[in-house]
Amino acid sequence: MNLHTLKPRPGSKHRVKRLGCGESSGHGKTSGKGHKGQKARSGGSIRLGFEGGQMPLIRRLPKRGFNNAAFKTRYAIVNLKDLNRFENGATVDEAALLDAKLIRGKYDGVKILGIGELTKKLAITADKVSASAREKIEKAGGTIAAPAEQK
Repeated sequence: MNLHTLKPRPGSKHRVKRLGCGESSGHGKTSGKGHKGQKARSGGSIRLGFEGGQMPLIRRLPKRGFNNAAFKTRYAIVNLKDLNRFENGATVDEAALLDAKLIRGKYDGVKILGIGELTKKLAITADKVSASAREKIEKAGGTIAAPAEQK
C-alpha cells in the first residue's frame, strides 16, 4: 500500500450531478425533471403501488391464506452434548440453562434434542424431549420431568 494507491471504498463517493447550471451544461432549465407535472414539483413523489387512481394490482387480487405466527410456541433448543457441562446429579431446568448461558432471550419452553452423547446422570426438567434424547438420558441414568406449572 502506497500513498498514490489510496482511494475511497467503492460506492462511498458518488458523482455529484450539478443541476440548473445553464442550458449548455445539459442539466439546466428543467434540471432533468421534464416539463411540469407531479414528478417535476418539489416533494412530488408517488407512493409505491400507486397506479394513477386505477385500482392497484395489490387490491385487485384476492386475499389468500392466514398467518398464525403471533400464537406460535417458541422453544429454546438445547442439545445433549451441551448438558455435559453440569455436574453429575445436577438438576437441569430453564433457570439452570439460563445461568449456564445455554439459552438466551424469551422462550415459551425448552426442548432437549439428542445430538451428541450424555455422560452425566442428570435430573432434567423440560417442556419437550426428543425420542433419541429421552433414550440417551435414561441410558445415562438420568430422569426427565415436565415443568411444575404444566402438571
